[in-house]
Amino acid sequence: QVQLVESGGGLVQAGDSLRLSCAASGRTFSSYVMGWFRQAPGKEREFVAAIRWTAGFTYYADFVKGRFTISRDNAKNTVYLQMNSLKPEDTAVYYCAMGRYRYGSSWSDKSEYDYWGQGTQVTVSS
Repeated sequence: QVQLVESGGGLVQAGDSLRLSCAASGRTFSSYVMGWFRQAPGKEREFVAAIRWTAGFTYYADFVKGRFTISRDNAKNTVYLQMNSLKPEDTAVYYCAMGRYRYGSSWSDKSEYDYWGQGTQVTVSS
């Protein structure tokens, strides 16, 4: 019912910037949250940032505050992750996800999300 396609990943040097995009298509929920997660080899998938689509409220993992910004373009059904001051430890596959919004839910929990994109690789060299 919902398809998510990420793009914008690549190979950059430490200190550089990237902007990831996630385009949603199909029949979305009436009220939903879009999130970004990342997973490095041998590690668990971890929360990066999320945005409540209609209200625009944002949520960030502590380790990316001040460097990453999540935003949305309603007309394009697209969510973005602007990543500045990238570090080698940011290297991972970045996944876009969508979940139904429910008040009081923890949107850093990957179990809250119903649909996932295929991921886009971000590699940061030292």
